Amino acid sequence: MKNHIYQKLARHLDNLPGGFPATESGVEMRILRRLFAPEEAEVAIHLTLMPKKAGAIARRTGLRLEEVSARLEGMAKKGLIFRMEKQGKPALYGAAQYVIGIWEYQVNKLNPELIEEMNEYIPTLFNLETWKKAPQLRTIPVGRSLAVEHEVLPHEEAEALVRAQEKFLVAPCICRREHTMMGKGCGKPEETCLVFGLGADYYERNGMGRIIDLEEALEILKKADEAGLVLQPSNAKDVVNICCCCGCCCQVLKTIKRHPQPASVVSTPYVVEADPDSCEGCGTCVDRCQMEALSLEGDKIVLQADRCIGCGLCVTTCPSGALCLIRKPKQEQRYVPKNMIKTLFHLKKVRHQLGAERP
Repeated sequence: MKNHIYQKLARHLDNLPGGFPATESGVEMRILRRLFAPEEAEVAIHLTLMPKKAGAIARRTGLRLEEVSARLEGMAKKGLIFRMEKQGKPALYGAAQYVIGIWEYQVNKLNPELIEEMNEYIPTLFNLETWKKAPQLRTIPVGRSLAVEHEVLPHEEAEALVRAQEKFLVAPCICRREHTMMGKGCGKPEETCLVFGLGADYYERNGMGRIIDLEEALEILKKADEAGLVLQPSNAKDVVNICCCCGCCCQVLKTIKRHPQPASVVSTPYVVEADPDSCEGCGTCVDRCQMEALSLEGDKIVLQADRCIGCGLCVTTCPSGALCLIRKPKQEQRYVPKNMIKTLFHLKKVRHQLGAERP
């Protein structure tokens, strides 16, 4: 009976847009058994991405309302489902994808065993063919890398994205935290993940971050540039988060970095242009590039454009102005949905077209 409920839960998670693909080793089933008690899995399979009241979920399960309500509250606190609540109204509960979702919600519950299982699962979990057509994150340039004459759309500019929000929270980066726990940390700032709106409510309620003001949120963007972190907001014009990522710990960037042409995988409106004649050969940009798109031949910069993801980190510290960002041709830019609901619908459609769901 227990194995059956976990198999049903695995299919349920795989039917969500983010997916939960099967492996030959069965590591994904070990992860589910570690995270979900059987009675929690029994309720989770009845949740959808559209949050519902506990009563509606209880009717689906055939269980008593009191029992289901208690399980839902417990699962929300464990980061296994999403909970939202507006003042004066009953709480609503919805399914959480495994990534981006359940895994990130374990930031304060990590242990070496879960980290090892996740690292085993990642090569199967991150399907770059799916990510190429429907990424959950995109890359935007750090603000100082954009020249004044650039026409920058609001959803392409980090400060504009932050200023459009009303509630701000900062959370630890789960990728840098897990690497530090395993003795492989890079030493870059950990408290850098910005979360907004309803996401901030959920993180605050579960003690996964702290509420900050606009000024501190903008300061985090500045520190991210100084630390050489790539800005990756959710792939929507109306964002719910901005991740500040390093190529040595971020599981998304590490996976993309292994691709021979990272530029073909990411959603980004810009690419770097290099002028070797102006280069002073300091090598700072080579150290800052997270995709190994830059190298020195003698004392001159060499750009491998098909590895550039347009983050702008190399531009902000170039003393000679040999590097600048240019906008990609329109036909090379990826579709950015209006909001996360449209992002997830698009992702679901692409996974179906690619035959990526479990049978």
